[in-house]
Amino acid sequence: MSTRIGILGGTFDPIHCGHLELARELGGLLPLSAVRLVPSGNPPHRGAPVASGADRLAMVELAVAGIPGLEVDARELRRSGPSYTVVTLEELRKEDRGRALALIVGADAFLGLPAWHRWREVFDLAHLVVVARPGVTLDLARAPALLPEWERRRTGDARSLLATPAGSIVVQPVTAHDISAAAIRRELARGTAGVDAVRGLLPSSVLAYIERNQLYRPPPCPSERSPGSP
Repeated sequence: MSTRIGILGGTFDPIHCGHLELARELGGLLPLSAVRLVPSGNPPHRGAPVASGADRLAMVELAVAGIPGLEVDARELRRSGPSYTVVTLEELRKEDRGRALALIVGADAFLGLPAWHRWREVFDLAHLVVVARPGVTLDLARAPALLPEWERRRTGDARSLLATPAGSIVVQPVTAHDISAAAIRRELARGTAGVDAVRGLLPSSVLAYIERNQLYRPPPCPSERSPGSP
């Protein structure tokens, strides 16, 4: 099988170097023909993103420009309604029935899989590559519904799972990158000092875009009321 595609979804609000290094590292370890970064449009299991879909897409496109093996897939931003992963995987599977798809998820997201829309169908559409998250233990007792799938599908050979289109689970150790989009947003809300604090945590092209468009800044103070206004 010549084509092996990794799928890395997220709000990317904003995309940062941790996302990029994870995608690049997994692309080489598995190995994958490409890793597609899929910005979520309307994530069903978390609050709405701070930046607009157009801004988040622009930042992801800037971040991956010139990096071999990384691609951007905007289908969830174009699609109306909740951004269900199973629907995205169905669309990708229809495009190529034979290629291997590897859905990349953190350990915390994996443990929450039974709350996903049509979650059991995910295994028919893709492999699951589970990566470690700082401070998160892969404790299947927290998700007993996953145990039968775990026992049936778990494999320790990441390379061999990509010989088939879908259906396996592999836990893949990766280099830890303790970078948080939420922490970056908090720093950026401080203005110039915050911008200096996040340099090096996200690509310079993305930081320039954020500054140019004044993203993640606090709302301006209300203007003073004119005389005679209520």
